[in-house]
Amino acid sequence: MFCPKCATQNLEGASYCRVCGANISLVPQALSGQLSQPVDDGVQEFGRRGRRKRGKEASLEHALKSIFMGMAFLLVSIALSRSAMGIGWWFWMLIPAFSMMGSGVAQYVRLKEAQKAALNPRVGMPPVIQQPVIQPPPRVAAFPARNTGELVPPPPSVTEGTTRHLGTEAQTRHLDASAESPK
Repeated sequence: MFCPKCATQNLEGASYCRVCGANISLVPQALSGQLSQPVDDGVQEFGRRGRRKRGKEASLEHALKSIFMGMAFLLVSIALSRSAMGIGWWFWMLIPAFSMMGSGVAQYVRLKEAQKAALNPRVGMPPVIQQPVIQPPPRVAAFPARNTGELVPPPPSVTEGTTRHLGTEAQTRHLDASAESPK
């Protein structure tokens, strides 16, 4: 197995290249075309803001329910603003009112766009730009025979180089009594 980074031949089943240290654990799977694809089971679907959807399918019923609940909160807010009891906090009832109405309208618009896309699959997609077709280079049937009469040393290993540097001692300087400063 060859390293895709430095083209060094490594042992079969190696996880890292012995020369450059690159991760080569997926090279055999890539060469055989059997890379594992991530499984999307759809259990946890996330919305645009990263919140998990709570099992609600986008439907016309949910959209209309949200719109009417928002209107109900709006009516309660108006009624509280007119009464003496809700003088200070009627304004805070507007938050769920507009939030529910907004989410209901957004859900309704998404449903209509999904229906349009189901009828015409090209709606809402960017235009297709024709790319020129680039032909791959022709494949070589076999590599040329290697001259095995010539001895070629294997490339140095990362660990061998480190060990070689650690095994040598630094040169020590010896100072003589005659080399000291003159008196």
